[in-house]
Amino acid sequence: MNVDKTGSRVQQMFGEIAPRYDFMNHFLSGGVDYYWRWRTVRKVAPAGEAPILDVCTGTGDLALSYLKKTRGKNRVVGADFTHEMLQLALTKNDSDALTFLEADTQELPFSDNQFQIVSVAFGLRNVSDTRRGLKEMIRVCQPGGQVAVLEFSIPTNPLFRACYQFYFKHILPRMGQLLARNQQSAYNYLPESVSEFPYGKALADIMDECGLEGTRWYPLTFGIATLYTGVKPAAPAS
Repeated sequence: MNVDKTGSRVQQMFGEIAPRYDFMNHFLSGGVDYYWRWRTVRKVAPAGEAPILDVCTGTGDLALSYLKKTRGKNRVVGADFTHEMLQLALTKNDSDALTFLEADTQELPFSDNQFQIVSVAFGLRNVSDTRRGLKEMIRVCQPGGQVAVLEFSIPTNPLFRACYQFYFKHILPRMGQLLARNQQSAYNYLPESVSEFPYGKALADIMDECGLEGTRWYPLTFGIATLYTGVKPAAPAS
């Protein structure tokens, strides 16, 4: 059975859990999510002063990580279509170099070829049409710029995978619902959406199909998460 990822359902779900979202991310991951973002902004590092876009930004943690990495020298934009999440992101920001706006990743309100980096952290699997979201990210990326996707994945080591799957499918949903009550079963949705979403070579192949080149993937923390990177082809010489 396919997971319901309709826009209205995802918006309502994240709107309901927004007040506890940051706490739950740090608590349920044991704080390792800080490392995943730290690794992302160093692996997909800014070059020059062109702007950076983080889509499905949620409460803005990856956008803030890029702001810190550039020391406020680059314009950073965080976009998300859930109003409640963006309201929390705004409370974390005290820099004119970072702006947040309400926008659907499948219909980004930017012209072509604007951003040197377009990133997404743990949000691509929530986009109802994965390819459409990726193509929009690529469209607004500059030729020669980078697209970064940080997403949950399934560990490959059999023993670790079995332990992880038990935690992910049985313990995490109960803890999540207890600590962040919501009507959309958000912490059942999490393992369900991860189990259905492509990872490793499968997702890298989709990124290639959507127009990126040199796509690579880097498993993090025994494969619990994976960082995918790709480059938008440079414009042909005229």
